[in-house]
Amino acid sequence: MKKVTGIGGVFFKCEHPKEMNEWYAKNLGIAVTDYGATFEWRDTEDPSKKGSTSWSTFPQGTTYFKPSVKPFMINYRVDNIVALVEELKKEGVTIIDEISEYVYGKFVHILDPEGNIVELWEPAGISDQNQDIP
Repeated sequence: MKKVTGIGGVFFKCEHPKEMNEWYAKNLGIAVTDYGATFEWRDTEDPSKKGSTSWSTFPQGTTYFKPSVKPFMINYRVDNIVALVEELKKEGVTIIDEISEYVYGKFVHILDPEGNIVELWEPAGISDQNQDIP
C-alpha cells in the first residue's frame, strides 16, 4: 500500500498573518488569499491527474495545531486514508481525531514520536482533480 503520495500543504503560525501574506506576495510573488496560497501541479506518472499543495499562515494563538505546541503543521496527501488509519492504529500511532470529510477530501490528524501534529489528506475524487491547469 502506497501511504504518502506527496505534500498537501505547509502551515505555520506567525505574529501577523496578514502582513506575512503581504510580504510573501510582494517579495516572492505568491498569490495569497485570505486562506493562503494554492500551488497547482500535475502528477508526473499520469499528467492527466491534477494536484495541489497549500501554503497558509495562521495566527500565533490558533488551536488548530493542538495538541502539538510546534509553530507548524505539514499536510501529507494519501491515497486511502481509511486503510492507512487502520494500519497506523495497529502500529500504535496516536490518532488525534476521527476522519472528517469535506467536499475537497478526507482529513485526519496524528502525532509523530516528537509530538508534531501531522495532517493526512485524501483529496476528493478523481473528477475533482482532473480540472484543467493552464
